[in-house]
Amino acid sequence: MNADFRDPVIRTAPMPSDCNNNGDIFGGWVLSQMDIAGGVTAARRAKGRVATVAVEAMTFHQPIKVGDVVSIYGEIAKVGRTSIHVKLTTIVERKMDAEEIKVTEGTYIFVAIDDFGRPRPVPAEPQ
Repeated sequence: MNADFRDPVIRTAPMPSDCNNNGDIFGGWVLSQMDIAGGVTAARRAKGRVATVAVEAMTFHQPIKVGDVVSIYGEIAKVGRTSIHVKLTTIVERKMDAEEIKVTEGTYIFVAIDDFGRPRPVPAEPQ
């Protein structure tokens, strides 16, 4: 595994039903998988519920194909009073090839929320 990445937040494989008209995996499928991975990462840091409020700097480098093993890596890029910016990178391994290919990357912004869905402060990171 590339030294730039740790364990993926999500590892999955898209199915033929996830294809667009060109035979590649639909971009919305990738975005939703990244949102799930970002939400897991942000919720861990927030120590509770979070809601997605924005996606910025999204880049599609390569298509994802049926049979690819898709791994999504997340890292906290910035923490505000109530917000958490998560940088997400999607890497694939093509069928029968162990080479890792970066296919998408972007930053998702989440807000920590309470049980009523209102913004709440993100706890300070333990020292």
